[in-house]
Amino acid sequence: MSDRSLRGMRLGAQSMETEAGVEPAPRQQVEYRSEDGESIVVTFAAEADVPDRWTTKSGKEALRVDGEAPDLEEVKAQRSHWDMLLERRSVEELEETLEGQLKKLRIRRGEEVEA
Repeated sequence: MSDRSLRGMRLGAQSMETEAGVEPAPRQQVEYRSEDGESIVVTFAAEADVPDRWTTKSGKEALRVDGEAPDLEEVKAQRSHWDMLLERRSVEELEETLEGQLKKLRIRRGEEVEA
Protein backbone atom coordinates (compact mmCIF):
# COMPACT_ATOMS: atom_id res chain seq x y z
CA MET A 1 0.00 0.00 0.00
CA SER A 2 2.85 2.38 0.69
CA ASP A 3 4.02 2.16 -2.91
CA ARG A 4 0.69 3.56 -4.14
CA SER A 5 0.24 6.37 -1.63
CA LEU A 6 0.39 9.98 -2.76
CA ARG A 7 3.15 12.12 -1.49
CA GLY A 8 2.30 15.58 -0.21
CA MET A 9 3.52 18.82 -1.78
CA ARG A 10 3.74 22.36 -0.53
CA LEU A 11 0.79 24.34 -1.84
CA GLY A 12 1.60 27.03 -4.36
CA ALA A 13 5.34 26.61 -4.01
CA GLN A 14 6.05 24.38 -6.98
CA SER A 15 4.54 23.77 -10.37
CA MET A 16 4.26 20.38 -12.02
CA GLU A 17 4.71 21.97 -15.48
CA THR A 18 8.09 22.04 -17.12
CA GLU A 19 9.41 24.90 -19.21
CA ALA A 20 10.37 22.65 -22.07
CA GLY A 21 9.15 24.02 -25.40
CA VAL A 22 8.12 27.40 -23.96
CA GLU A 23 9.48 30.42 -25.81
CA PRO A 24 9.42 33.84 -24.15
CA ALA A 25 7.87 36.78 -25.97
CA PRO A 26 10.26 38.72 -28.23
CA ARG A 27 12.02 41.55 -26.41
CA GLN A 28 14.21 44.53 -27.13
CA GLN A 29 16.76 46.25 -24.94
CA VAL A 30 16.97 50.04 -25.01
CA GLU A 31 19.84 52.04 -23.53
CA TYR A 32 19.31 55.39 -21.83
CA ARG A 33 22.01 57.82 -20.68
CA SER A 34 21.71 60.80 -18.32
CA GLU A 35 23.59 64.10 -18.69
CA ASP A 36 26.30 63.03 -16.24
CA GLY A 37 26.96 59.80 -18.19
CA GLU A 38 24.98 57.37 -16.04
CA SER A 39 23.73 54.56 -18.30
CA ILE A 40 20.77 52.22 -17.85
CA VAL A 41 19.46 49.42 -20.07
CA VAL A 42 15.71 48.69 -19.95
CA THR A 43 14.03 45.65 -21.51
CA PHE A 44 10.73 46.15 -23.35
CA ALA A 45 8.46 43.88 -25.36
CA ALA A 46 9.31 44.00 -29.07
CA GLU A 47 6.00 45.65 -29.97
CA ALA A 48 6.03 48.15 -27.08
CA ASP A 49 6.13 51.91 -27.62
CA VAL A 50 9.52 52.86 -26.24
CA PRO A 51 9.63 56.24 -24.42
CA ASP A 52 12.29 58.83 -25.29
CA ARG A 53 13.01 59.52 -21.60
CA TRP A 54 13.50 57.28 -18.59
CA THR A 55 14.13 58.07 -14.94
CA THR A 56 17.17 56.33 -13.50
CA LYS A 57 17.30 54.75 -10.04
CA SER A 58 19.08 57.84 -8.75
CA GLY A 59 16.15 60.00 -9.96
CA LYS A 60 17.91 61.61 -12.91
CA GLU A 61 16.28 61.97 -16.30
CA ALA A 62 17.97 59.92 -19.03
CA LEU A 63 17.50 60.15 -22.81
CA ARG A 64 17.49 57.31 -25.32
CA VAL A 65 20.92 56.69 -26.79
CA ASP A 66 19.80 55.46 -30.22
CA GLY A 67 16.76 57.72 -30.52
CA GLU A 68 16.23 61.24 -31.74
CA ALA A 69 16.48 64.12 -29.33
CA PRO A 70 12.99 64.60 -27.90
CA ASP A 71 11.13 67.82 -28.53
CA LEU A 72 11.32 70.08 -25.53
CA GLU A 73 7.81 70.66 -24.32
CA GLU A 74 6.90 74.26 -23.76
CA VAL A 75 5.87 74.54 -20.16
CA LYS A 76 3.25 77.16 -19.58
CA ALA A 77 4.18 79.30 -16.60
CA GLN A 78 1.72 79.10 -13.77
CA ARG A 79 -0.27 82.27 -13.29
CA SER A 80 0.09 83.88 -9.89
CA HIS A 81 -2.65 85.64 -7.96
CA TRP A 82 -1.11 88.97 -8.97
CA ASP A 83 -1.25 88.05 -12.68
CA MET A 84 -4.92 87.17 -12.43
CA LEU A 85 -5.61 90.37 -10.51
CA LEU A 86 -3.93 92.47 -13.22
CA GLU A 87 -6.16 90.83 -15.84
CA ARG A 88 -9.22 92.28 -14.10
CA ARG A 89 -7.98 95.62 -12.75
CA SER A 90 -5.35 98.23 -13.59
CA VAL A 91 -2.65 99.20 -11.09
CA GLU A 92 -4.37 102.56 -10.51
CA GLU A 93 -7.66 100.83 -9.64
CA LEU A 94 -5.85 98.52 -7.26
CA GLU A 95 -4.14 101.47 -5.52
CA GLU A 96 -7.52 103.22 -5.09
CA THR A 97 -9.03 100.04 -3.62
CA LEU A 98 -6.09 99.67 -1.24
CA GLU A 99 -6.40 103.28 -0.04
CA GLY A 100 -10.15 102.77 0.53
CA GLN A 101 -9.58 99.61 2.57
CA LEU A 102 -6.80 101.27 4.60
CA LYS A 103 -9.13 104.21 5.30
CA LYS A 104 -11.84 101.83 6.62
CA LEU A 105 -9.28 100.08 8.81
CA ARG A 106 -8.01 103.33 10.28
CA ILE A 107 -11.58 104.44 11.05
CA ARG A 108 -12.25 101.16 12.88
CA ARG A 109 -9.08 101.59 14.93
CA GLY A 110 -10.07 105.13 15.83
CA GLU A 111 -7.12 106.72 14.08
CA GLU A 112 -7.32 110.10 12.41
CA VAL A 113 -8.14 109.75 8.75
CA GLU A 114 -6.88 112.19 6.14
CA ALA A 115 -9.58 113.58 3.92
